[in-house]
Amino acid sequence: MRVMTRRVMSCSALMLVAALSTASVQAQGPTTVEVARFSASKPGTSLPDGWKPLTFRKILRLTTYELVEDGAQVVVKAVSDSSASGLTKEVRIDPKEFPIVRWRWKVDNLVQKSDATRKDGDDYPARLYITFEYDPDKVSFGKKLKYKTGQALFGDIPIGAINYVWETKAPVGAILDNAYTDFVKMVVVESGPSQIGLWVDESRNIYDDYKRAFGEEPPMINGIAIMSDTDNTKERAIAYYGDIVFMTSR
Repeated sequence: MRVMTRRVMSCSALMLVAALSTASVQAQGPTTVEVARFSASKPGTSLPDGWKPLTFRKILRLTTYELVEDGAQVVVKAVSDSSASGLTKEVRIDPKEFPIVRWRWKVDNLVQKSDATRKDGDDYPARLYITFEYDPDKVSFGKKLKYKTGQALFGDIPIGAINYVWETKAPVGAILDNAYTDFVKMVVVESGPSQIGLWVDESRNIYDDYKRAFGEEPPMINGIAIMSDTDNTKERAIAYYGDIVFMTSR
């Protein structure tokens, strides 16, 4: 995706990106860019290398994140108990050159009152945020005006964000407006209980998803975040996040 105050523009949407600034990520090979190699970390360390906490004003109860062993690999475990916070990393990736994002995740339970169309249901056991920088040459005139208005109100904000979520009811493949702002689109990649407790490998074409969601060419990717949140629904959720990589389509 549950560079993003959460109740302002998702309220985890716009202020998330205000917390992120752009920075280069070096390609690990001719066809990949690794943005999260949690599996190379040691369990129990405070934060994965290159990642930092994402917190929100007026939300005092935070989701906890820790590196744990799950089977043969080290992953990030998130426990959300009527809470909201995430982990973020600054990146700079060309989605046209590296359009495929792959990751793996697992959830122990769904958020029963989750509803992507409602502000009071904007909670998910697992989210992957991908945010995009403002490039005036790649947006419409109307969107420029909306962006400038938002910038005046909230400071540095994303021109767009894709939020891949594990939903409860919405169909897989649905692309929905975020309940707080149309600067963020929710893409449902898992839904319902059939995969609970199982590691699921995901692969999405972020370039195509952005074009379908926003109807225009995507600018550079400038941030990524993982988040498990239940502050709206006051429920509890546990999720696990594995490695995340961007790849060429070749």
